[in-house]
Amino acid sequence: MRGHQFTDEQGRYYLETIIPGLHSSRPIGHIHVKVQAPNAEILTTQLYFPEQPIDGLTVELSEAEGQYLAVFNFVLP
Repeated sequence: MRGHQFTDEQGRYYLETIIPGLHSSRPIGHIHVKVQAPNAEILTTQLYFPEQPIDGLTVELSEAEGQYLAVFNFVLP
């Protein structure tokens, strides 16, 4: 599953996806992310879930109406 998102004028974004399953080469749930400010280098990273947190890269997760809402703020130079 791949997609391309743009932020609004305030830098906010919205992404709807599924919580990924585990795979043998990386037994920790994560989402691959590339972030880029206008005319800047691309930041390539991964976001992780609270069950297996990684310092500084774990989304905040809350449940609402049978779905999960994750929040993560990217800070770019």
